[in-house]
Amino acid sequence: QVHLVESGGGLVQPGDSLRISCAASGGTFNGYTVSWFRQPPGKEREFVAGTNWNYRYTFFADSVKGRFTISRDTAENTVSLQMENLKPEDTAVYFCAAGRPIVSERPMARAYYYWGQGTQVTVSS
Repeated sequence: QVHLVESGGGLVQPGDSLRISCAASGGTFNGYTVSWFRQPPGKEREFVAGTNWNYRYTFFADSVKGRFTISRDTAENTVSLQMENLKPEDTAVYFCAAGRPIVSERPMARAYYYWGQGTQVTVSS
């Protein structure tokens, strides 16, 4: 059983940057696709970004492409999401998730086994 914990959320202004991280315990990220999802207020959870099991591939939602990057630190057993030029519409609870989805299911929440509890990101002036 892999336990995931997100950290680094907070309140920032439009145009600011923020880095959130996901740490695994009780296991490692090895062999798992790790992705970030978010749930804006009053909306459904949506895919944001992910990296496949060997970090050879990263993939992003169109809404964040060019602004967000995802990285892994295998020594620290963490996956981080660096967010640049944040916009008010990026306001959401951000969740990390780990699983072994097939390529076509990578953006689907149902394809992931393990989830963190979420971290709030608020972008507001």
